[in-house]
Amino acid sequence: MTTPSFKRHFLTGLLILVPLGITVWVVTALVAFMDQTLLLLPEHWRPEYWLGFRIPGLGVLLTFVVVLVTGVLAGNLLGQRMLRIWEGLLNRIPVVKSIYGSVKQVSDTLLSGNGHAFRKVLMVHYPHPEAWSLAFQTNVPVEVGEKLGDDWLAVFIPTAPSPVNGFYFYVRRSETIELDLSVDVALKYIVSMGVVAPQAKTTAANTYPGD
Repeated sequence: MTTPSFKRHFLTGLLILVPLGITVWVVTALVAFMDQTLLLLPEHWRPEYWLGFRIPGLGVLLTFVVVLVTGVLAGNLLGQRMLRIWEGLLNRIPVVKSIYGSVKQVSDTLLSGNGHAFRKVLMVHYPHPEAWSLAFQTNVPVEVGEKLGDDWLAVFIPTAPSPVNGFYFYVRRSETIELDLSVDVALKYIVSMGVVAPQAKTTAANTYPGD
């Protein structure tokens, strides 16, 4: 009787502490990384210089301010002109040009409000015709669409539990199934390897008077 109870309580503790520990570790690492932005300030401007001690997390505030100010400056004509000049300089540096151009294309696609990132959640046959996998519809380049000459879709099939890796395919629209799922919900399925599912909607069949 003792062993099953001990095992059950131990697993319960793991289920509580492991997600909490990983969350604390990720947040701590992220805050420590953002605190490095304080090194951009002159030494006599840093908080520990005039406070006498270090306050973790102030770099997060500075990072937020820098990002916000950058967005405000880039929103006017002068800022846009300065941005074009800066990008022109980066594009003249051989190695930096390739890295910056690739990263910027990805960030523009994923973060831009009018981008083409992950339009819909689909089911596609992968890795063999008898299996189905979750996929995200992206966009089909015009050149590719003209060559294929049919109604094709570009899809990204992420791997579990790391959705940042995956495969990029072109599939016929007729061989896909569109799901009524948001991208966020689909990502939860993938990251949890299907363990975490959205809560079922409450219907009249499973409600009771007084609830």
